[in-house]
Amino acid sequence: MRRRAGLPALGAAVLLGLTSCSIVPTSSPTVPITQAPERPARDVGIPLLSPAPGATPEEIVRGFIDASASGVRNHPVAREYLTPEAARSWSDAARITVIESDYAAVATAAGMVQVTAQAVGTVDARGSFAVATGSSESFTPDFQLAEVDGEWRIADPDDGLIMLRLDFERLYDAVDAYFLDPTGQELVPDPRYLIGGEAQPTALVERLLEGPSATLVNAVRNPLQGAQLARRVSVEGQTALVDLTDVEVDPATELCELCAQLTWSLTQLEAPRIRSVTISVDGEPVEFEGVPAQQTTEDWQMFDPYAAPVDAVGHYLQNGRLRTVDDEDAPGPAGTGFYGLTSAAVSTDARSGELTYLVGVRPEQSGESLWAGRYGGELQLVQQGGSRTLSAPTVARTLPEAWVVRDGSEVVRVAESEPVVQSVSVPSLAALGPAQVIELSPDGVRVAMIVADLEGAGARLRVGTVRRDLGEVYVRDLPEVAPGLSSVVDVAWRSSGELWVLAGDPGDEAPYSLGVDGWGLKRERNAGLPASPTSLGAAPGRPPLVVADDTLWQWSTGGTWVTLVRGREPIRGSAPFYPL
Repeated sequence: MRRRAGLPALGAAVLLGLTSCSIVPTSSPTVPITQAPERPARDVGIPLLSPAPGATPEEIVRGFIDASASGVRNHPVAREYLTPEAARSWSDAARITVIESDYAAVATAAGMVQVTAQAVGTVDARGSFAVATGSSESFTPDFQLAEVDGEWRIADPDDGLIMLRLDFERLYDAVDAYFLDPTGQELVPDPRYLIGGEAQPTALVERLLEGPSATLVNAVRNPLQGAQLARRVSVEGQTALVDLTDVEVDPATELCELCAQLTWSLTQLEAPRIRSVTISVDGEPVEFEGVPAQQTTEDWQMFDPYAAPVDAVGHYLQNGRLRTVDDEDAPGPAGTGFYGLTSAAVSTDARSGELTYLVGVRPEQSGESLWAGRYGGELQLVQQGGSRTLSAPTVARTLPEAWVVRDGSEVVRVAESEPVVQSVSVPSLAALGPAQVIELSPDGVRVAMIVADLEGAGARLRVGTVRRDLGEVYVRDLPEVAPGLSSVVDVAWRSSGELWVLAGDPGDEAPYSLGVDGWGLKRERNAGLPASPTSLGAAPGRPPLVVADDTLWQWSTGGTWVTLVRGREPIRGSAPFYPL
């Protein structure tokens, strides 16, 4: 049975055996909900123009698209390009279609204009972006126009906005709505795109209350589920004031998770700049033992989505030996080359940061075999060498297990507590092609895979969501997130919300960074490398590692690649990775 957060029983509960959670009553009255405007009352950026007298149908359509780039509620200027009937019925809140700037608007018949554009993607009503892939890359809507008092106006616009990429980037900010991974160990980023302005803090909290995006439903927990805002979020100085109502939680740990969720989400905002958050429930401030009323991310480091284990230095393989970027052999038989590993992954203890679990792949005459065991100790044969291929293993901070792809078609996992191969259901993989690389996100909620195209069009980057139900682990869909990259060779997670990939024609590979939803694809530099990179390793809070010309290099703060040990020759090696 769930209890209201303000009940006295909550005050005695203990978080992780350390922090007591309670609500301190005050005389503050409960305030009825008054929703904040979704958009500022005045426009932001470039002034918008009303329709010019005598404008052609093409000019009217272009003007309508230009007028979508507005921060004003209801887009009044855009409605001026519509017939009176269409202006009353058209909704600007359905979604945003983002297109490239070099689009065409051509009259195809009397009163008919077709737009031809390259679609970047769409943003739904919750602010979630979906990259345009396949047939959706070509955006070709038709506009029917009618004459109103001798002037052309659009008669049948689809609901939603059409916006140029540059206008979208000018008006909207990329922020993360944070939810909890299923184990409750850390926050999971869920990218959202919100219009800038003073209403943004309220809009972000409303997105949290609405719940995770469609891709994360049933894969994360929402401590704010069922709660409502008692009033719009206000900002005093650099402190956001959040007053909730209808908050229901089980033990006090959920209330602490709720506060961590709000604090990490709101303190990322820049305009207005927020550094701390004060949270109330029905007007009563929430207080925690050892936590100030003005909470910061420092108070909730145990949920840090960007944490890096203390001992998690980079590792790589050299002639079958497991080594570290400190130019030392890893401890135990794996470090001596006894197993002859060609790829590996290492887990850490969440509390101590100690390296605990090692999984590696070894080539055999009959195929590749999988070995697992305590880091620094002896390994046990888990998968006999009957598989033709095994991908490099991957681990996550929140999961005591490792995943690999067997023969390009079957995803399997090996639990740290029970070294037995178990299947992961990925029903969509068979229709996509053979998987070459697999990488779990640090929070274990998503999985990135490089999948070869069945039609021979190169290898594509796909990202799916990991779900667990009654002991079954599955990844239902694997949507493509970087359609502009057709020859992807490796992928790693820079954080749970950012990917780094190597892509390009053979001999011309380069690193790229992008958001987990595909937004913000950017080519990084190859400066300092002796050749194009062919293998990649990354982790939160750590510099990415690459292999180029069979030698190892790491990313520097200056945006160039440097040797692992400053002042020394490059170290030869392969398959770089970071423990998680």
